[in-house]
Amino acid sequence: MPASITLSHLTLSAPDGRVLLSNIDLNFGPERTGLVGRNGVGKTTLLSLIAGHRAPQSGAVSVQGRVAMLHQTVQVQPDACVVDLFGARQALAALRRAEQGVASTEELADIDWTLDTRIASALADVGLNDVLDAPLTMLSGGQATGARLAALTFAQPDFLLLDEPTNNLDRAGRLAVIDLLAGWRHGAIIVSHDRALLETMDAIVELTSLEARRYGGNWSAYRARKAVELSAARHDLADAEKRVAEIDRNAREANERKARKDGAGARKGAKGDLPRIAAGLRKDRSEDSGGENARLAERRRTQALELATAARQRIEVLQPFSVQLPSTQLPAGRMVLRIEAADAGYAAETPILRGLTFAISGPERVAITGPNGAGKTTLLKLVSGELSAARGSVEVMTRFAMFDQAVSLLDASASILDNFRRINPEANENARRAALARFMFRADAALQIVASLSGGQLLRAGLACVLGGPTPPPLLILDEPTNHLDIESMEAVEAGLRAYDGALLVVSHDEAFLEAITITRRLDLAAWR
Repeated sequence: MPASITLSHLTLSAPDGRVLLSNIDLNFGPERTGLVGRNGVGKTTLLSLIAGHRAPQSGAVSVQGRVAMLHQTVQVQPDACVVDLFGARQALAALRRAEQGVASTEELADIDWTLDTRIASALADVGLNDVLDAPLTMLSGGQATGARLAALTFAQPDFLLLDEPTNNLDRAGRLAVIDLLAGWRHGAIIVSHDRALLETMDAIVELTSLEARRYGGNWSAYRARKAVELSAARHDLADAEKRVAEIDRNAREANERKARKDGAGARKGAKGDLPRIAAGLRKDRSEDSGGENARLAERRRTQALELATAARQRIEVLQPFSVQLPSTQLPAGRMVLRIEAADAGYAAETPILRGLTFAISGPERVAITGPNGAGKTTLLKLVSGELSAARGSVEVMTRFAMFDQAVSLLDASASILDNFRRINPEANENARRAALARFMFRADAALQIVASLSGGQLLRAGLACVLGGPTPPPLLILDEPTNHLDIESMEAVEAGLRAYDGALLVVSHDEAFLEAITITRRLDLAAWR
């Protein structure tokens, strides 16, 4: 029987009672499927259900074939090595004894003479070399993810279940994972916010709290289909609003006609042209007819308003985020940042960066690139003043805001609105509310405590407080701003940065993000180590 996964009427709630998945019906075959949706909607939970790690409250999961799951976080035993991910420690030890001529007769009968070569090849496919005996605790987060993915593909399951496989990987690591999955000929269900990876998918499944919808094709095909849905929702809204206006106009005209007719009847009755009984009957019939027409018109109006409301809700979901911001007034050619022959690191005798010379002038948008460990975060700390140069000079000639991954420029114990007040004391209350609303923090949403925000909301709140004021700083410094953001949040951040007219200094491995914010040049730190 061909390998397949079938989900039937699947329902699951979170421990707090919030519905994660509701009556989901899905089928997966031997293709690569990207699973997308807002953070917290249940994507990881769905993978756990398929893997058999959790049970649904109702419905069924049917799996034909073997599945293997890559988790976002894994507890590592202190003495575990890369070879243990492949379950091959004893087999490789026997192979090495055989190569040394000291294996027993029983061991020689079971030796897999190509095992070490095949494992090394699987590791090389994800950009890892000479790490087979390395302790897992010595690997970076990206290297550990790559090693676990290599071990999964080495086992050749019928389905890979991957939860954010490119998180924490540098550009080379991301490309290695994309290339690996491009050659995968079995089934794969991949939770990811990495749009470059999603471009290689055969299908996209969008998960919401209400439904799961499948779209054939890759990320671009999915986005094109969503654009069609947005156009249809706008058309539906226009039709519904036109219908409401037509019903209101017809009701007005009917009331005016009735008023004229009733007035004419009243005048005729006053002249004595109609018997009293006939006049009363005519009045009753007129009232009955008028009342029925009014009720019918109200029903039609209610239906049209419901259709308009539904269309607006669909548009709010589908509409790309956009924002307008005050200007930084940064002129082209004005020097923003100058670094001259700087050495920097955490120990004077072993600097991470050596002799770095670099400058930004005017509203340039610069991406800091290089593999993990090249010193990208070190450079940002040097510019922000958190780290001092051991040699050379660093000059920042303008106001700036630093966005680290925790968005620590915000006070976590205060509300978004209170943070805005602190950062922009010159703005009045109306300006504060309007600025936050532009970043989708309307009414009570602006009163949320920062510590309660999701990753996407946190970064959006930081941008709102820094960029939404009357005088945004002319320089923004951002360290991996899209890590752990869902795609909707990522696109909101991109829209905010596109609307910003100051200088950007950005560390990111996400090429789609860098392209979306129109990076103008790159600084590769590999040349300064």
